[in-house]
Amino acid sequence: MSSITSRRFSLVFLAITLLTFLAASSAPTPLYHLYQEGLHFSSGTLTLIFGVYALSLLMALLTVGSLSDHLGRKPVIFVALVLEMIAMLLFINADSVAWLIAARTLQGFATGMATAVLGAALLDIDRQQGPLVNSLTPLLGMACGAMGSSLLVEFAPLPTQLVYGALFALMLVQGVYVWRLPESVSRIPGALASLRPTLHVPSQARRALWLSLPVDIAVWAMGGFYLSLAPSLVRAATGSTSNLVGGALVAVLTLSGALMIFSLRHQPADKVLRLGARLLAMGVALILVAVHTGSLTLFFFATLIAGSGFGAGFLGALRSVVPLALPHERAGLMSAFYVLSYLAFCLPTLLAGNLTRSFGLIATTDGYGAVLIVLALGALIGLNLQDAGRRRATSRS
Repeated sequence: MSSITSRRFSLVFLAITLLTFLAASSAPTPLYHLYQEGLHFSSGTLTLIFGVYALSLLMALLTVGSLSDHLGRKPVIFVALVLEMIAMLLFINADSVAWLIAARTLQGFATGMATAVLGAALLDIDRQQGPLVNSLTPLLGMACGAMGSSLLVEFAPLPTQLVYGALFALMLVQGVYVWRLPESVSRIPGALASLRPTLHVPSQARRALWLSLPVDIAVWAMGGFYLSLAPSLVRAATGSTSNLVGGALVAVLTLSGALMIFSLRHQPADKVLRLGARLLAMGVALILVAVHTGSLTLFFFATLIAGSGFGAGFLGALRSVVPLALPHERAGLMSAFYVLSYLAFCLPTLLAGNLTRSFGLIATTDGYGAVLIVLALGALIGLNLQDAGRRRATSRS
């Protein structure tokens, strides 16, 4: 096998492995209502099960995110696969809320570890295609996991076990094959020191970060809400009992986001960020209309618009901030950016889950959506004011 063919095969294998981890992360979403019915827990508990996943993933990014720079890519990928396989076994045998929390916690840590090491390995192999694969694969993986899980729940036996068994088998094959890959980095000392969490935002990037942060928070908060409560919300608003609907909504959200990232990858960052803010505000507003009219068709159309806003907002925020860092500052800035993103992914969702106990799911959704719209429009106003200030400064000079 030529070196070019070997490199391409390694790129495909790593992309599929990353896709598998993210598919596993969204696979429980269509099953949440089954867990709720079988184990009799509230929406607040549901968001807790979801939230521990995101917090655990965040902890992995902060601690073991750079471990593969010291130990090599292959052993860290293998450990992440082993941890994820253990999480799949916990899901298969889950008969209580405690088991689900344990499974999601371990899964979150494994996914955080895998996201860091597989992302680095993809960049090692192909610095041209690696960034694009890193951007698209997580969204495609979440779409595959949610839709695949929905199909199995609807048409196959053992609805809360079969999907995890299939993922376990796929990861087992990947765990065996990963040792055949060429190692892309050599071992260097400092593995223990690398476990110490560090965050740094360079001074020249702080203004751009603050301007883009409201959009980034809004898109990730919407993503967290959708991946945890969207299936329950659709059932409550429309009366639909199909297991396919929840997974299909997540697939529409993530696939439209991936398509938007691919379509806008060469556009200026500020233009993309503005487009993301507009689409997100419009999409969330339409989702609220769908909730109160009970229209399933409008739900899907609104999700398509909101998902496009998710992709554009995330890409625009990322590209507005990261290029401002010097080479030795990028790792710290990326860590800070993802910490803020994942906090927005889980903390607002946890709050929403608790509020449903007092106000109900529909009223909580109204308040949650209103906050997201205000964040998106506020960011848009801030960006427009920044542009107006630049034009005035240019005209004076």
